Amino acid sequence: MTDTASRPLVAIVDGYSTGNFLPTAFNTRGADVVHVQSTPEWLTSMLLPDLSHYVGNIVHTSIEKTVAELSARGVIAVVAGQEPGVPLTDELSTALGVASNGTTHSKAKRDKFAMTETVRAAGIRCAAQHVATTADALAEWAGALGTTPVVVKPLSSASTDGVHICDDVDAVRTAAQSVLSTRDIFDLPNRHVLGQSYLDGDEYIVDTVSAQGRRFVVGVWRYQKNLVNGKNIYDRDVLMPADEDPVPELIAYTDRVLDTFGIDWGPTHTELKMTSNGPALVEIGARSNGNMNPGFHDVCLGHNQADLIALAHLDPGRFVDEYGDRVYHMRQPAVVYNAPSTRSGVITAIDEATVKEIEQLETVHLLSVKLAPGKELKQTIDLLTSPLRVFLTGPREEAIDADYHRVRALKDKVYRI
Repeated sequence: MTDTASRPLVAIVDGYSTGNFLPTAFNTRGADVVHVQSTPEWLTSMLLPDLSHYVGNIVHTSIEKTVAELSARGVIAVVAGQEPGVPLTDELSTALGVASNGTTHSKAKRDKFAMTETVRAAGIRCAAQHVATTADALAEWAGALGTTPVVVKPLSSASTDGVHICDDVDAVRTAAQSVLSTRDIFDLPNRHVLGQSYLDGDEYIVDTVSAQGRRFVVGVWRYQKNLVNGKNIYDRDVLMPADEDPVPELIAYTDRVLDTFGIDWGPTHTELKMTSNGPALVEIGARSNGNMNPGFHDVCLGHNQADLIALAHLDPGRFVDEYGDRVYHMRQPAVVYNAPSTRSGVITAIDEATVKEIEQLETVHLLSVKLAPGKELKQTIDLLTSPLRVFLTGPREEAIDADYHRVRALKDKVYRI
């Protein structure tokens, strides 16, 4: 049995989705991890944390109790595993007196209206917006705005859940009614609906990790979208060379946003548009990229967010020396393809021959088959309903593109319904 008495202990709050990569990253650097569950029940819309990698699970009921337990265990850092855990991470780290981004902007990191208003107050370019509790109120605002399209979405969701792009006031009203009648991906009722002016231009991701206020840009990716099932769906994330326009301008803009939010520690995942007037924020998440895969990123970038998060918290001096105020270098081209489904039904089997054919393509690094027999295959309307994720990388963009098109041709054969 391993002696863990002298190993540092780190708390991971809501280690869903790519938060599942954090335990190994911290373990590899000599630390153990304890899980903090921010809600009484698991949030089943996301990949659950694998608790076998933790020394325990604390179900949060009050700040006082959770802080007391973490303090008694000697926790030396608190890290958000995924989006729902960000506000509690801020609160716990502040109360424990460990590395923290503070609580001043905790609400604005989750509430998209407050998020954009925080950026606007700092004089940073952003969308016009309005929050409402009724569909008629949002439609009235959209009419007064006088420009289309208008983006309608939940106030605090993620993964393109409930996002509508509306060409007229009637469409805004219908979209708002849809949002207000549903729950978000974190299983909370949508009591408010957000409307924003549409930002033109291409959309990008800027991922970072910070320690002691010194930031490393992990990677910048360009979103490509396709129209599927009447929705403009994220199709490919394409890795950008760090010195290719408009990457330097996007990074400079993101720096201003992160400084405004006072994010000095840990990961961020910032989505922004390169509009005709310059960069503008779509949203920021103080957590890792939902498409992050350590092995894949190690190949195409030479590093990954999970390992860098662990280094930043366990050895911030080394992080600052090796990564502080620096920008990534792309080792080779890379694409993440979120394959959509135009079919729906109950899955009877996985076609292993098709899976094998995809996996054997030259540039396919990893195929993630998200659903199992017995589960329901839904028509894709957002990232959550994409049933396949394919990570492609190689020295030649032409080979990646050829394999991407081959996967597109094969994707509907993976699931038998």
